[in-house]
Amino acid sequence: MLLDIIAVYPLDGHKLHLTFEDNVEGIVDIANIIEFTGIFEPLVNPTYFAQVAVNPDLGTISWPNGADLDPDVLYSVVTDQPLPSYTILSHRR
Repeated sequence: MLLDIIAVYPLDGHKLHLTFEDNVEGIVDIANIIEFTGIFEPLVNPTYFAQVAVNPDLGTISWPNGADLDPDVLYSVVTDQPLPSYTILSHRR
């Protein structure tokens, strides 16, 4: 897919309204896809969670501490489509 997120708006709870570059929009409940541990631990705080922003260099959303989420995963949740499968090539000697 590799579609960038172009807009994000925090909603109540741990929900975000996302807009992708193909104009697909939808709501994602982040609590359903992450555990609030490690780098994601600060996101449990609603005030901190609301500091989410689009990171245009990454094409996804991120928080001030550097936490970010894969836009393909978020697109899959919004569109209810399976994640794409990628072929991994390896070099064997």
